[in-house]
Amino acid sequence: MIGYVTIGVSDLKRATDFYTNLFSDKGAKVVINAGRIVFIGNDPAAPMLAVCTPYDGDECAVGNGNMIAFSAASKDEAKALYDKAISLGATDEGEPGQRVPDRFYGAYARDLDGNKLCFYVFG
Repeated sequence: MIGYVTIGVSDLKRATDFYTNLFSDKGAKVVINAGRIVFIGNDPAAPMLAVCTPYDGDECAVGNGNMIAFSAASKDEAKALYDKAISLGATDEGEPGQRVPDRFYGAYARDLDGNKLCFYVFG
């Protein structure tokens, strides 16, 4: 049901580099570059992440309670994505671990602009 998710960023090139590098193992690339907004994914017909400078020209701001969750194929992949995000400059928001026994494993980070990310797997 999700076509794309958009997050505001302070530096479009830096954010584009962060997310294409973070998801390079999943084949992520710039699908559409429309100037102030860049769509990252593998196919415009599949869900994408868009990074953009805010339309109103004001500084981007992180929403309280907002988070983007990226599914992983395994706990190892969730941890690897978390570790890669940290290596690319993200900050820790909750190390990888089992959150709900036998139900949910997650790892949390904040990107270069403070947007909260979750890398997760059910099970």
